[in-house]
Amino acid sequence: MAAKGKLMIKRKDVLTTGQVAQICHVAPRTVTKWFDSGQLKGYRIPGSRDRRIPAGELIRFMKAHNMPTDELEKGHIRILLIDSRVEVARQLARDLQTKGSFSVEIAQNSFDAGLMAQKMRPNIILVELMNPDIDAHEMCSYVCDNEELKDCCVIALAGGLSSTEVQALLKQGFGGVVTEPVNINKILACIQEKCPVFY
Repeated sequence: MAAKGKLMIKRKDVLTTGQVAQICHVAPRTVTKWFDSGQLKGYRIPGSRDRRIPAGELIRFMKAHNMPTDELEKGHIRILLIDSRVEVARQLARDLQTKGSFSVEIAQNSFDAGLMAQKMRPNIILVELMNPDIDAHEMCSYVCDNEELKDCCVIALAGGLSSTEVQALLKQGFGGVVTEPVNINKILACIQEKCPVFY
């Protein structure tokens, strides 16, 4: 649903400990300690050790500890865009910020992308597969194997792929594939579908 040209992202009512960690910029184990000590209230999934925290309770907890709640209340999504084509990347970043409540950072190579991912803990990573300076598959594996980035969704941008190639990428661990990377609406639709914190 659009209003004033902005993509409206609806906040999830219940969050995982990993999602809370992303919002609060802490390690997932820190959230687990908050939960287990009773500081952050929520519930466990029956038959598992998974914890869930209502969004309203998280806002209460953050305000009580003087933590900024703007991102949670406004549906702010952190995006790391990995593309070595500087002008193309800047234009896409501008388009994303115009269309939705996104904070977008750009990395031009795999090394910088790894450092930035650790620092900003993005909700979404958009990576252009056709860049010679970027190993998209290595980046995807890095995110999947990193405990602190486990709730981050890596979306591949690659034009002209067949359905078989798309399925192969999904099996490798990519959370989504956009086969029309010049179509901002296709990218936005994929972000809305795949974003781990908001939808």
